[in-house]
Amino acid sequence: MFRSLVRRAVISSASPSANPHTLGPFQVFDRNAKRIQKDRAALREDSRTVDYVREEVADRMMERFLDIKRTFGSILDLGSGAGHFTKLLEPDKVQKAVMVDLSQMSLNRDPDSDFEVQVERIHGDEENLLQIVEPNSQEAVVSCLSLHWVNDLPGTLVQIREALKPDGLFLGAMFGGDTLFELRSALQLAEVEREGGLSPHKHATSLISWAAPGSPLLTVDVDEVKVAYPDMWALMDDLRAMGEGNAILGPRRALRRDTLAAASAIYTGKFGSLPSFHFL
Repeated sequence: MFRSLVRRAVISSASPSANPHTLGPFQVFDRNAKRIQKDRAALREDSRTVDYVREEVADRMMERFLDIKRTFGSILDLGSGAGHFTKLLEPDKVQKAVMVDLSQMSLNRDPDSDFEVQVERIHGDEENLLQIVEPNSQEAVVSCLSLHWVNDLPGTLVQIREALKPDGLFLGAMFGGDTLFELRSALQLAEVEREGGLSPHKHATSLISWAAPGSPLLTVDVDEVKVAYPDMWALMDDLRAMGEGNAILGPRRALRRDTLAAASAIYTGKFGSLPSFHFL
């Protein structure tokens, strides 16, 4: 079950702000490991078959984007992946989209012919936005299911605000704290039962805090979508194909086969076939 899709739209102000180059001390995720995961996912033959999550979220973001009664010369799609949001843009609304992503394979997966607007692709890290674009240079920044993997989310949001022109738009969606609650619960119970402890499976969204000082107009939407998987194994395979595997810094201990088997039984017995994806 895809639960609680929350999108945040921020209109920037012209007021003075904090130093956008100052990022916090958070170092939780291995960005290079995440890049490799996304590269491998983009090269899989079934890569496009698991676009359904990002396509659904992009559709819902586009509904809100179209509610904004203005046109844009260009927008920046931050953490664009293959451009699920950008593919929905039409020339009468936006003339050009700049796609930025950590994974070069994801960024270049689909040809220009899949897009209705002019597209520029930049291989770069979302955490270093102001090394890619100038401050006060963007009419709009959008982000569809990427920011949950940045180490310093508040610092990245500050960079987004600094990159926006006065009255610029930020529209984003990210996985929320209840994402995959059923899968995480099953794995944790199985590890305690079979191995007597827990391995780190922390998801990015458990660290989320919102930092948007100087952004006077903030809106939040919540939606719910349900999707069924036949079992835990199908869900985990789709997560790998999406490039959404574990990317915690430090050593990652592989789960034993008997632990995974126990987790599968717990998952089916307690939750059935409806996993939860919580979107912010």
